[in-house]
Amino acid sequence: MALFLQTTFLTSSSSLRQKPCLSSWASHISTSRTRTRVHAKIREIFMPALSSTMTEGKIVSWVRSEGDKLSKGESVVVVESDKADMDVETFYDGYLAAIMVEEGGVAAVGSAIAFPAAAAAPVSESTTGSGAVEKAVVVAPPSPSVVASAVHPASEGGKRVVASPYAKKLAKDLKVDLGRVIGSGPNGRIVAKDVEAAAAVAAELGSPAAKVSAAPAVQAPPGIELGSVVPFTTMQGAVCRNMVESLSVPTFRVGYTITTDALDALYKKVKSKGVTMTALLAKATALALVKHPVINSSCRDGNSFTYNSNINIAVAVAIDGGLITPVLQDADKVDIYSLSRKWKELVDKARAKQLQPQEYNTGTFTLSNLGMFGVDRFDAILPPGTGAIMAVGASQPTVVGTKDGRIGMKNQMQVNVTADHRVIYGADLAAFLQTLAKIIEDPKDLTF
Repeated sequence: MALFLQTTFLTSSSSLRQKPCLSSWASHISTSRTRTRVHAKIREIFMPALSSTMTEGKIVSWVRSEGDKLSKGESVVVVESDKADMDVETFYDGYLAAIMVEEGGVAAVGSAIAFPAAAAAPVSESTTGSGAVEKAVVVAPPSPSVVASAVHPASEGGKRVVASPYAKKLAKDLKVDLGRVIGSGPNGRIVAKDVEAAAAVAAELGSPAAKVSAAPAVQAPPGIELGSVVPFTTMQGAVCRNMVESLSVPTFRVGYTITTDALDALYKKVKSKGVTMTALLAKATALALVKHPVINSSCRDGNSFTYNSNINIAVAVAIDGGLITPVLQDADKVDIYSLSRKWKELVDKARAKQLQPQEYNTGTFTLSNLGMFGVDRFDAILPPGTGAIMAVGASQPTVVGTKDGRIGMKNQMQVNVTADHRVIYGADLAAFLQTLAKIIEDPKDLTF
């Protein structure tokens, strides 16, 4: 830090790391020209901990460039954590003095990724001769050569498109291809008005981008080079660590068959009102957990366990490059219509990698549903820090024997619960599954 605090810095030049020699800085300011001297204090932008499991983060894109003026509270960099892409804001007014970790680079949580200069009142002066180097930051007025191009580098060459979260959502709603949009935001970042303008132009030209197609566009899968070694992404690394950690917990599994005819009939009635099957299953599970709080408990230290005060249902969602579990908080207290709207919002944010930490790390019970893929049964791995996870299979027509001795046909699904045997026992799970089955087979309480 001494080097940064005792040297002069020209915002129109490249990064400080490329000019470590103090004498070169002195010679650089020896030419006669007018500059703006800003008395400033060099601060640091650290890699933030965006989740409780995050140990390092990857720089997705820099929203600001070296030498750019910064305002407190504005986004400076987009960071990929182990769960989502998130904007990191600056806490100071000033200038971005130096970027220490380039786009695509990885840094440990708490390490410096950039140095902003928090500036005081600037004073114009004329510098003639080498003179003494003061403990101040010298900022040259930006020249045309440092104005960012209209297209952000991260949007070129087939790389990640840099856009605001709202712009991404808007593009999805308006069927606009962000890869064809030129951003007008900082460093070419795509903002909402760019998407709206592209949609308007597409509508005038009759472009397919503005039309709602009956089926999603077919895209060729990315090429895979057989025999190649592919490093984990940040998210895949986090999943790997969590799965290994789960091996230290003694678990057991209990399966149960549930008839879904009544639930299927209810779903057909309320589907047009925006209710999802995921929300119905989450609601039914939450109501069953109310009566069996030990299934909603958790053991973290191996010496005690906690009866969680909230019933937060985490639901596994597959996203590009990994898996995440958005959380429906207080699912037992929220009506099914609000729960469904919240679930859709969470899924949209998850696939845009914009979930906030409290939206994915507060689950107390987890659902994993592969029924939509025709999977009839499977086992799930217990997430660390929770007491149980339930794997839900597909509902299928099944020949069954009725109570009066006849043969009938019913829709049934298999559920398998994996639980922490330090806290939860077989009889506990059996009682919970019986209650869950009663709620699903007579689901009148789900819509209240």
